[in-house]
Amino acid sequence: MTPRAQEAIQAADLVVGYDTYLELIMELLAGKEILATGMMQEIDRCQAAVDQARAGKNVVVVSSGDPGVYGMAGLVLELVMKGPAEQRPDVQIVPGISAVSAAAALLGAPLMHDFAVISLSNLLTPWEVIRKRVELAAQADFVMAFYNPKSTKRVTQIEEVREVVLKYRDAATPVGIVRQATRSGENVILSDLAHFTQETIDMFSLVIIGNSQTYTANGRMITPRGYQL
Repeated sequence: MTPRAQEAIQAADLVVGYDTYLELIMELLAGKEILATGMMQEIDRCQAAVDQARAGKNVVVVSSGDPGVYGMAGLVLELVMKGPAEQRPDVQIVPGISAVSAAAALLGAPLMHDFAVISLSNLLTPWEVIRKRVELAAQADFVMAFYNPKSTKRVTQIEEVREVVLKYRDAATPVGIVRQATRSGENVILSDLAHFTQETIDMFSLVIIGNSQTYTANGRMITPRGYQL
């Protein structure tokens, strides 16, 4: 969490968020009004936040990582813009540290060249679309970072990703898996394209697959930028 994000939460009258994320910051919520909801209730949650902001409250909507990277910033803006201009509350998007950046720092320097970030969750995006994006990113030799790589019900997609990328990259290509980045229970694993799906991967994991130039040294994953050393 950035200092600016912490200050915004401390200044809020009402803090709105997914219950799992609010549990991570309970020490900042003492004495505040809280609205927590579960998964799949994002629209209702953000609409309530917008309504309360229209009523004059200083409202903070909490996302994990950065609110503009698979977070709630876009949904809040869409809901605000649906209302009359004279009733639109001021919206400030406070940047945070995305899981992809946090995970990359723990692994070393895997994102030093062009990279693609892809969510494997097909709740809002058809799997056929996601698979096409994986295929094209692999063909273009992007480093690839995967959010939501595997859930209790969605277990085959990460295996399909591995098969797709193996068509374009060596089986020894480094792969990093970071679970619970910067949180309690943080775990970092270095593997390779041939074997990484044998590791523990879940919704709290972020997977980074290197490009054709990525290598490991001294326990660090490094993608060269192209400097002549």
